[in-house]
Amino acid sequence: MRKDYEKLFSHLTPPEPPTGLFDRIIFAIKREQELQRTKRLAFGFLVLLVISLSAAPFSVTLLAEQVANSGILYFIETAFNNFGNFPTIWQNFALAIAESLPVVGITLFAVNMIIAVFTLRLFLHRKRLLLGYFMNGMNFS
Repeated sequence: MRKDYEKLFSHLTPPEPPTGLFDRIIFAIKREQELQRTKRLAFGFLVLLVISLSAAPFSVTLLAEQVANSGILYFIETAFNNFGNFPTIWQNFALAIAESLPVVGITLFAVNMIIAVFTLRLFLHRKRLLLGYFMNGMNFS
């Protein structure tokens, strides 16, 4: 066996990488980065949607209870029953209704609905990206 391996292997030329290998590597890295962003986005959508959907019954119940306890329905019913007198004293009715509005219930319900609509809007806006992730990207290999 020869002891001079350096001379033996000096005549061999290193293999050349295929053309476009660098571009394919960069493309694969960018695709993986996009997949990671998509996973984070999908997780965010899922969390926001679960929060808003799970809070919806509670916010609706709270709003309904506060509306029933506030007496606002009585003012509105009185305004419609005495519609002939309403144009002369509408300012008093409006002030009474404004004073008895259930602000906390309305605020919580509005925030919940805004989150739900915002989440669905973003989902529909990015649905191609998300559906592509859910259809192709959920392989756990």
